[in-house]
Amino acid sequence: MSSKAVSSIPKLVQSTAKYAAAAALPKADTPPKKEAKIKKFNIYRWDPDKNGDKPHLQTYEVDLNTCGPMVLDALIKIKNDLDSTLTFRRSCREGICGSCAMNINGVNTLACISKIDSTSSKATKIYPLPHMYVIKDLVPDMNNFYQQYRSIQPWLQREDEAQMGKQQLLQSVEDRKKLDGLYECILCACCSTACPSYWWNGDKYLGPAVLMQAYRWIIDSRDEKSAERLERLRDPFSVYRCHTIMNCTKTCPKGLNPGKAIAEVKKLLAGFATKNKSEMEADALQKAAA
Repeated sequence: MSSKAVSSIPKLVQSTAKYAAAAALPKADTPPKKEAKIKKFNIYRWDPDKNGDKPHLQTYEVDLNTCGPMVLDALIKIKNDLDSTLTFRRSCREGICGSCAMNINGVNTLACISKIDSTSSKATKIYPLPHMYVIKDLVPDMNNFYQQYRSIQPWLQREDEAQMGKQQLLQSVEDRKKLDGLYECILCACCSTACPSYWWNGDKYLGPAVLMQAYRWIIDSRDEKSAERLERLRDPFSVYRCHTIMNCTKTCPKGLNPGKAIAEVKKLLAGFATKNKSEMEADALQKAAA
């Protein structure tokens, strides 16, 4: 045996003894496994591709110890672990995109910011947004809603469209504040689908969300087509089907007030209010450049 091999024997013995001593130490007690915290979810199901399938509620049981705190977390867990056929919309998970709007325990809200009620033994009931055609499960057909939004022409309009984009349009701080509480709308349709007037006349009445966005562009100091915008709303149905029931304001997950915006539109249509002149010349930079 070489001298190098002989010299390594003491180190090997020391290492073996060290691991043997560590193995002899008493093992720390492993934490006890948490008792399952089961929560039931009754979810609306309907698949048009299944012959004879009718709308029904299906119950799922989720262990809240292995699930995030929000209703959307539970839906994702159900889809991933229990039933991959469950269909719903979701995207940002931050209450910004509006994709996961649905009716949870009787309230229109966003699943991603709706906390699971872990204190109640009652099942959480989840339906698609009410009074809309259902494509599948929790997915409503939003086509009519988006067509109504398109009808208000939700973009900045100027008399001289040829100059648009060449210079920024100026706006005073005070004029900008008028848009607060309006531009934050994420078009989730929670308010519109909570409105009985929209249930009854959804084909003609534009609904709270769209009317709030119409008002947002009407009062924008940089927009020069306010009169034309108001004229398009001047009929018996577009605005005046609102009866100030205020379900829209109560249910808005962003804390906005569509009812107030609709009231302001009515005042403008009736001539009780007018759009104030801009505090700052919006096209001042364009004129300077010319």
